[in-house]
Amino acid sequence: MTDTEVPNSTPQRRIDDSELQDISAVFEDIRNTIGKFIVGNDRLVELVFISLLSGGHILIEGFPGTAKTTCAKIVSALADCEFKRMQCAVDIQPADIIGIHTWDQEKKEFRMRKGPIFSNIFLIDEINRLSPKSQSAFLEAMSECQATVDGIRFDISKPFFAIATQNPFEKESIFPLSESQRDRFMFSIQTRHLEGEEERELIRREQEGFLNPEKFIGALSPILTRHKILQLIDSTTRVHAEPHMQEYIKDIVMATRFHGDIYLGSSSRGSIALLRGAKACAALENRSYIIPDDVKKIAPYAIQHRIILTREAEFSGVTIPQVMQEIIESVEVP
Repeated sequence: MTDTEVPNSTPQRRIDDSELQDISAVFEDIRNTIGKFIVGNDRLVELVFISLLSGGHILIEGFPGTAKTTCAKIVSALADCEFKRMQCAVDIQPADIIGIHTWDQEKKEFRMRKGPIFSNIFLIDEINRLSPKSQSAFLEAMSECQATVDGIRFDISKPFFAIATQNPFEKESIFPLSESQRDRFMFSIQTRHLEGEEERELIRREQEGFLNPEKFIGALSPILTRHKILQLIDSTTRVHAEPHMQEYIKDIVMATRFHGDIYLGSSSRGSIALLRGAKACAALENRSYIIPDDVKKIAPYAIQHRIILTREAEFSGVTIPQVMQEIIESVEVP
């Protein structure tokens, strides 16, 4: 056997039409439900679902009041899974996130009191308000779906889907995520302010009493179950990527490592995110195979948070989205 051969490799069954229709139907239900409450931000809703299908985590960045937290809360309400939320603050410690062993006086033994990270859907609100020590508490869970306390490993039940939000424009009492922490997020998106007509629609809904989050979210009926989410993730993995499409993904990632304006290019997690995200995009389009447009669509969200510009590029006013668009346009399409 050569070094490039995969031991015991067996052909993977491809996703079938009924599974594709199932994914599309679930997404339509979720999009329509969220659309009753959230105005605009269609791409955010789609990317959250793509992250869920890809078995990854998502970082949502943007101005305050752009529906970051609300979108995450609605998604959790639509999934009949264990949901936990952490409102981050500078005084939160790793034990508050992972858990701690406490002494049981009656049984005369230590018992594990698990933290909120032991959930299926975990909302980390304003993650950049945590100290670096507390931010690092997420690394093991997000990478390996497990947590270690006092040298003892505890598995986190799957699916484990982390949705983190942050306001990157805050300057006081915040701690920017390290590169290793950002790399754990499969996708990242920046929310935007609403356009004029969207803002008008928001005002109309508020006037008519449609924007009461407690009333709206409390009345939602779950669309997804834990078993259903795992089933959708498995189906998405079986969307096919031809060798030339795999080569295309590799070329985009390699281009980030040799671009003159980039100091640090994408990690190999970027390649995985591109492949999984492209598969999810194809599934939402009722296709059992990926095409270049799927890769182009997901590339900014899978790669941008994984690259750092050179100081010269930053001083010249070059932005990461500009460089990313240049790479997408320059890499030869198969």
